[in-house]
Amino acid sequence: LHDQIQRFLSESHPADSLLAAVQKQTRVTLDVFAAALDTFPLENLSLSYNGGKDCLVMLVLFLAKSQPQTQADTQTQTQPQPQTSPTTTDTTNNNNKLNSLTSIPAIYALPPDPFPEVEEFVAWSARHYHLDMVKYTTDPPRTTIRSVFADYLAQHPAVRAIFVGTRRTDPHGARLTHQDYTDSGWPQFLRYHPVIDWHYTEIWAFIRHLGLQYCALYDQGYTSLGGTADTRPNPKLLLRRPGTEESEAGGAEQSRYRPAYELTEDLEERLGRN
Repeated sequence: LHDQIQRFLSESHPADSLLAAVQKQTRVTLDVFAAALDTFPLENLSLSYNGGKDCLVMLVLFLAKSQPQTQADTQTQTQPQPQTSPTTTDTTNNNNKLNSLTSIPAIYALPPDPFPEVEEFVAWSARHYHLDMVKYTTDPPRTTIRSVFADYLAQHPAVRAIFVGTRRTDPHGARLTHQDYTDSGWPQFLRYHPVIDWHYTEIWAFIRHLGLQYCALYDQGYTSLGGTADTRPNPKLLLRRPGTEESEAGGAEQSRYRPAYELTEDLEERLGRN
């Protein structure tokens, strides 16, 4: 990944092109990761990952940035360390501990009604990108995002900072910076927001230009992923046959949608979320 990202950054693109903008955003994000890695050792860092497009970009760039450091740290060890297989564990059996720098600690907070396609992609990501992932199912008001992060930090006391794939147009994203401590009433940790200023089209340009695998729901017109009860394909991507007035209420089963990467406006990204 490190070499792939470096090759992308060395490509020549017109200054006013989308890919040139993506290169600029990529450098900013890598700088955020560099600052985090200068501040914390790897064992103090974790990722919040849910299989979405923004988290995917964040994950790939984190691995690209941390890879040389991970390799250097591994080479300086005098004794070989046991290797762990990347895992996705449930909170009922979370005694697996990170004992190799080749596995990245991650938290996956899923809704009570996850899409099977998202679950499948998260599991694939854990294997492919070597994530030591712990799964929590939210069920508000009994179990919330706040409470699962509290549980995660209690069970992983070494973690002091977590990378989060929030972008500016997400709920509560407007005033965030590249790093912010959690709000009052939350478990205290430093949140890094490496992709906070990326635009929707830049996210997709990065994913597609690098040929990254992504969740299959995006090819079905979904542009923002939540649970099955509050997520539907984006109505802006609905394909209407000439001479028809197809209703958005017809449902995904009767309708066809263009893929998520064909949407262009940031503010239309969440039109498929209730």
